[in-house]
Amino acid sequence: MKALGIDTSNYVTSVALVDEEGEVVKDLRTTLPVPKGERGLRQSEALFHHTRNLPILLEAALADGGSDLAAVVVSSRPRRVTGSYMPVFLSGSSQARTLAAALKIPWIERSHQEGHLFAALASCGSQFEPGQFLGVHLSGGTTELLKVTLSPMQPFLEVELLGGSSDLHAGQFIDRVGVALGLPFPAGPALEKLAEEGTGICRLSTSLDGLNPSFSGPATQALRLIEDGTPAAEVALAVQNAVVKMLEKWLTRAHEITGLNNVLLSGGVVANQYLRQRLPQRLRKRGTDLILNFAESRLSGDNAVGLAFSYWYPNLKQLRCQEKGGYYGQH
Repeated sequence: MKALGIDTSNYVTSVALVDEEGEVVKDLRTTLPVPKGERGLRQSEALFHHTRNLPILLEAALADGGSDLAAVVVSSRPRRVTGSYMPVFLSGSSQARTLAAALKIPWIERSHQEGHLFAALASCGSQFEPGQFLGVHLSGGTTELLKVTLSPMQPFLEVELLGGSSDLHAGQFIDRVGVALGLPFPAGPALEKLAEEGTGICRLSTSLDGLNPSFSGPATQALRLIEDGTPAAEVALAVQNAVVKMLEKWLTRAHEITGLNNVLLSGGVVANQYLRQRLPQRLRKRGTDLILNFAESRLSGDNAVGLAFSYWYPNLKQLRCQEKGGYYGQH
């Protein structure tokens, strides 16, 4: 049997199949087109692209038939809180409900954030037993620190917001500076590659109010560096270091407040390899006993794998095969 996951974020249409043994049978994604020089899409534009992309992805995912589907799991809102809503999720949830009705199988609603957290758990779930841990969700639309409770008695993750960005999200910070440097949107991968040429001569100051980080200050500083003619690679590296520095302060303070030391990091920003290497080094120098668990890079960005995987959790705690799938077209 297989669980079908569907996710329609603002920039990626995703469909995935995960079987009861934890094998990723399909992992199909289409990135939504963003015009050069722009920093995103309007909801109406994104909704249009999802409506066009989903039938293509579903046809490819179910090419062998859907007779062995156990359930359809879909992201229907950004977070599991009252009032959380974005139009883009209507395309996925309507398709999921229709397909489930036709096949006479359950359709399960989760939040986009739960999809990210389950994708991270799928990467390293064997390290998480029932209880509480700190969750970090860093992306273009979210910068949040969470207290997550795993309970075998509940079919979903219990999430409490501890703090979040007061202005720009981490991904928005990266994209804003990246686009100003002439990089394509989303700018994360290109900025990471560009930063490899930097020497570290620039520093950006960061601000943390309680457990609420701010990225507008470092964004303004980075844009000023660009205007002053600072080499692009140095600006890119400074942006990465600013995100790492903020995470270091954020997690250290959260550990002091909550006493929790197990951390699960998810979202597209944590796919950055520099961050994944540098942050543990900085925390070790502080002498903290924080344990960092990163979502696999391929499962950090928007994807439907975590949603499909969540149907089998907690009976299945970790994916067994993470090699199949890939991007299906680019429209």
